[in-house]
Amino acid sequence: MVSRVVFGRGSFNQLGDIIAPERLNRKAPFIFLVDDVFKGNSDLTSRIPLAYDDQLLYISAEHEPKTSQVDELVESIILTHKDRPSGIIGIGGGTILDLAKAVAIMLTNEGEAKNYQGWDLVKNPAIYHVGIPTISGTGAEVSRTTILTGPERKLGINSDYTPFDQVILDPELTKDVPKDQWFYTGMDCFVHCIESLNGTYLNAFSKSYGEKALELCKEIFIEDNLSDEESADKLMMASWHGGMSIAYSQVGVAHAMSYGLGYLLGIKHGVGNCIVFEHLEDYYPEGVALYKAMRKKHNIKIPQGICADLHDDEFDTMIDVALSLEPLWENAIGKNWKQVITRNKLKALYQKM
Repeated sequence: MVSRVVFGRGSFNQLGDIIAPERLNRKAPFIFLVDDVFKGNSDLTSRIPLAYDDQLLYISAEHEPKTSQVDELVESIILTHKDRPSGIIGIGGGTILDLAKAVAIMLTNEGEAKNYQGWDLVKNPAIYHVGIPTISGTGAEVSRTTILTGPERKLGINSDYTPFDQVILDPELTKDVPKDQWFYTGMDCFVHCIESLNGTYLNAFSKSYGEKALELCKEIFIEDNLSDEESADKLMMASWHGGMSIAYSQVGVAHAMSYGLGYLLGIKHGVGNCIVFEHLEDYYPEGVALYKAMRKKHNIKIPQGICADLHDDEFDTMIDVALSLEPLWENAIGKNWKQVITRNKLKALYQKM
């Protein structure tokens, strides 16, 4: 679990005080990985507490994070600074937060990031790392995984060393998120809840978080009685609770198939989940019906026909990626999932997208 969290409007201003005791020495910098959408946004960047040899790196979130990108960042940091950094601070959406977690891990573990894609492969604790989400829904701020696209697969670095040491939840930072992106990442949270609450891994701990996140999603995306501030506050809490729910259970069919879309086509995670979830009535009938009501209410257009021109070998690639995520299928279907989920069944689903 994340050991320390601060929540509240304006709490971003506490960042300097929070990280100061963690500075190892004047030559051991903090590295700030910041979504480049904030480049030139003095309202945020002027409040980043740079000192001594600290470094601010703007990172594009246009594409899903890659293992090669992690390796390049780690190499650059090592070559630029003689001393090991005091910490990594990620400021952005799921892409930036996942990169921050992965870089913090790879600064203390040898080899390439691709070698740590999987479950509990990390041997050494990561350096101190802080997550500050500027969009709500992904749950990346609280999860024990970093979703990375590698040369062979899209899979997270799942370990007890992955979660942030500190998270700052400031809903003010989400005020300028475009509506489509707000919906896609919000639905990532919603799908977390549906897959967790309907999974075979469900337990009392994950259920309590999943039920609260689902209740909040209904308030945000169905009801009409929330102000913009209330909606932003609640979605940030829904994201946290949804992430906690899957941390103690697992996701399911939508995420497994979305990883296939992301690996082959570069479809970003939130919209990928929406594309897949449109066609999962057989697995989550109530959840899909509620999702479609939310989509209709907010007049969101989901991309269509993205798989229309794919060849058989491309479908095979997506299917291979999806099937490699065995814990997700076991959670969704049960231990006999390999008898239920066939390649033909997955191909037929992808062909609808």
